[in-house]
Amino acid sequence: MHPYKTLPDRSFWSRSVSKGFKAGDVGTLPYPLLKAGQKVMSAGSCFAVNLVPYLERSGFTYVRTNGRHPDFRNIGPENFSYDIFSAAYGNIYTARHLLQLTRRCLGKFSPQEDRWHGDGIVIDPFRPGLRYFARTDREFELLTKQYLDSVVAAFQFCDVFIFTLGLTEAWRSTLDGAVYPACPGTIAGVFDGARHEFVNFTVADVVDDLNSFVGEVRGVNPNIRIILTVSPVPLVATTTSDHVLAATVYSKAVLRVAAEQVISDNEEVFYFPAYEIVAGPQAPKNCFEADLRSVSSEAIKTVLSAFLDKCEVGSSETSRPQNQATLPRITPHELAALSARISAMECEEAGQDFLSQ
Repeated sequence: MHPYKTLPDRSFWSRSVSKGFKAGDVGTLPYPLLKAGQKVMSAGSCFAVNLVPYLERSGFTYVRTNGRHPDFRNIGPENFSYDIFSAAYGNIYTARHLLQLTRRCLGKFSPQEDRWHGDGIVIDPFRPGLRYFARTDREFELLTKQYLDSVVAAFQFCDVFIFTLGLTEAWRSTLDGAVYPACPGTIAGVFDGARHEFVNFTVADVVDDLNSFVGEVRGVNPNIRIILTVSPVPLVATTTSDHVLAATVYSKAVLRVAAEQVISDNEEVFYFPAYEIVAGPQAPKNCFEADLRSVSSEAIKTVLSAFLDKCEVGSSETSRPQNQATLPRITPHELAALSARISAMECEEAGQDFLSQ
């Protein structure tokens, strides 16, 4: 008897993809991926934003350590999802940016070009789309310290950290290698070819950055569980000489391979196949909106249903049997709104495309 005789249906394309496809069967994950009542922190690219309301509606505590003062509740929300994530860091597109932020928080790295001045305001190059800027250097320094302290507090407080890898392409400082979330001069600041350079990270780069991040974050929270995903959202633009489609495939392939290596290198680090569920050949055409880039509400629901299927959903400490998790009650209108937020200019990456035209 040859080895294929004893393999389950999920090992065969004809039995598990061509027909009878179940998104929840993709990937090998522990159960429960999240335990009921656990405190969750997340970060990543634009697609990562969708996870937050689902987690909260499912009974998990979404860690927030950088909330507004009560006196400012009535002012407009921040741009680019800054105030949606755990500590107002907004979208973090690359593993290098995540590692850089962590080291800044721990006092191990201080970027030389740490602020931009213009029109009576002080701009944070690493959160260039903020709606509300500091007006003096002293105010900027106090707000930056408060921000970085809130990131450390979130890492210390959470049980699980979910990171959605989005890009390999980035712009960085030639002075010290500091990575920006957007090309200087698009969202804010002024581009200077002598100070700013393009980089396209390799598999080795991403693996090294993620492994280093795991080591750094476990220095402040030894028991943190880490879940990696890859965003299915294509690049909005590429600075390479490649067609944007080829550049997207390269970027996602690098991130996927790197994630696999990192989960092999570390305990309590897992991979959830969001990218495969949406971007695979089994995915229906309605997984993307008309622009063929924005992930649809149907696709978001499919991905997050598969994710929650691996979790204990609810307030009970009793483990929910596998494959019996229930989706939080989100109306069709809310789902459409979530999808619209991805297709709108909700992240610096999209902003680069709109503002560079």
